[in-house]
Amino acid sequence: MITKEMTIEELVTEVPDAVGYLMQNGIKCIACGEPIWETVESAVKNKGFSDKEVETFVIDLSKLSRG
Repeated sequence: MITKEMTIEELVTEVPDAVGYLMQNGIKCIACGEPIWETVESAVKNKGFSDKEVETFVIDLSKLSRG
């Protein structure tokens, strides 16, 4: 289950396709060396997204995990 409390490292370990999704949305978690121990929520919010958008990220990432 994908949650906003997961670290980026946990997320990409569980859902490798998440890297592409995050990069398409301006979160270059792996490519540019941003902290992979940061949570999904903090990574998204640090890029200026709202709480509602954080929830959208979690929903979209959950869909990727079910592939």
